[in-house]
Amino acid sequence: MSSLRLAIVNQKGGTGKTTLSINLGAGFSQRGTTVLLDADPQESAGHWAKVSGNDGDLPHIEGVVAGEVRERIQHLSDAHRYVLIDCPPHLDSDILRRVLSFVDMVLIPIQPSPLDVWASIGMAGAVQEARVSNPDLRAYMVLNQQDHRNALSRSMHEALADFEIPVLRNGLARRAAFRSAALEGCSVYRLGKRGSSAVNDIEAIIEEVLDL
Repeated sequence: MSSLRLAIVNQKGGTGKTTLSINLGAGFSQRGTTVLLDADPQESAGHWAKVSGNDGDLPHIEGVVAGEVRERIQHLSDAHRYVLIDCPPHLDSDILRRVLSFVDMVLIPIQPSPLDVWASIGMAGAVQEARVSNPDLRAYMVLNQQDHRNALSRSMHEALADFEIPVLRNGLARRAAFRSAALEGCSVYRLGKRGSSAVNDIEAIIEEVLDL
């Protein structure tokens, strides 16, 4: 059984990296054994889980240090169908370089703002550098906090059309459910009707990723 090793990364903080990691992990967990490797020194995914004691809704979450990251990913890949890595929010990280050299795919959450677009230019360079040793690495941007009533949100796909890294068709809308899930220490799947639209966002991303 081959595994899918998926890194969620952006050099800019506040893009929704951990929100995407946690909720993708919950969605993938419904499809097969899943683990989320918390490689961010801020340990945001781990803190998220501690709110509720990680009572089964969230994927299994493990921490890791730089020197062990490749070995941990390989070990976890042997035991899990899906291995997700929540990466550090900066490019000059030894952990990030090791992760990018070993995963199958990178997802880069980006919010509809010029600052996020400019920050993602550096991510494109990091991906190209990683492809020297990992030529099959695939990378995609994921639009987050979309508000289709907002002109900037509506124009983001067009604005990024010529960018080096393609954008997934599906993304995350600006929804209260994602904030509620963080406050309650669960994923949007656990919120029932309150989280149904957010679940649809996550499911659409997962299905698109699995079809790539």
